[in-house]
Amino acid sequence: MAAKQKTLHDAFYETLKDVYYAEKQSVKALKKSAKAAEHDELRQAFETHAEESATQVERLTQVFEIIGKPARAKTCEAMQGITSEMEEDMDDFGDSPAADAVLAACAQAVEHYEIARYGTLKTWASQLGYDDAAKLLDETLQEEKKTDQLLSQIAERINVEGSEGGAPEAANKGKSSRKTA
Repeated sequence: MAAKQKTLHDAFYETLKDVYYAEKQSVKALKKSAKAAEHDELRQAFETHAEESATQVERLTQVFEIIGKPARAKTCEAMQGITSEMEEDMDDFGDSPAADAVLAACAQAVEHYEIARYGTLKTWASQLGYDDAAKLLDETLQEEKKTDQLLSQIAERINVEGSEGGAPEAANKGKSSRKTA
């Protein structure tokens, strides 16, 4: 007997389970990042987005209800890889001036993954006629984009501070060089 051919609806459901797992992991990673962050502004951004992410998990539960499927998580290899990398980076840079810059960069990797997933899910929901789901997914997509922009702004300030002690050529680029005796 031939296997049932997969449909866009199947892809939507599988991706929804994937992002459900990813979002739950994101909440944990954000809380951990908030504890590790030295800069108040970065810590606050992590704390705020952790709360927002918890709401996003609730929204995903609503999307599962809309499509008539149980809210189940499927292990997201991408999120596991990103969070594993974050752990390594926290170990490597934890006490350095670049620690917060690295934390912000790791958080942006999570945001970029989520933006890609929510954009896809929103499009598929619309194509499948799940207009209410598309609205919920778009709400989350906009929050993720906003968080990414905020992290970029914070990172620009942190990166300047974290570059102290870096390569002198990069730090002095565009500055007049003065030799001291």
